[in-house]
Amino acid sequence: MPLLGALLYFKITPKFIPQSFLYAKLMAITILTVIVPVLFYFMLRNLGKVNSIFIDDVKQRRMPLLFQIVLTCIILSVVVKGYEFPELYFFFIGILASAAVAFLSALLKYKTSLHMMGIAGVLFFVIGLSVYYNSNLLSVVALLCFITGAVASSRLQENAHSMSEIINGVLIGGLPQMAILFYFL
Repeated sequence: MPLLGALLYFKITPKFIPQSFLYAKLMAITILTVIVPVLFYFMLRNLGKVNSIFIDDVKQRRMPLLFQIVLTCIILSVVVKGYEFPELYFFFIGILASAAVAFLSALLKYKTSLHMMGIAGVLFFVIGLSVYYNSNLLSVVALLCFITGAVASSRLQENAHSMSEIINGVLIGGLPQMAILFYFL
């Protein structure tokens, strides 16, 4: 989801960004949010710390969430600087807050929907960009609302989460993005 948010940001922003600079940022975000976590998952699986890619056990979610927090801090300090792309920087601050809350809930042995947390964060970020840039992104927001509903339906259909876990995932993913929207507006 962080990569999706970054791609949408670079597509939506009216700022001029040189192609080579844009590709370097997207490549770094891809490596830190897709490739490294996949390698970390395989390492955890080989060490017997996780049973499957779905990580159903709440105790098994703690280490990947902590790793996500560390990777997000690396992105914030190295890849996305606050003075270069303030909106994207605040998006990653929201991701950091969401990951921290999800980690705390895992410590308290409460399972929340990480899928919903991610897609809700992107949805509220795009709504914030629409307001911030005063642009009509209604079609993108409508598509993201549809995707959010589809993700929620699939998680319920697969009995992966209860309704309260789905709602908490939306709140944990969306509220930090909304709070940060008011900060950078």
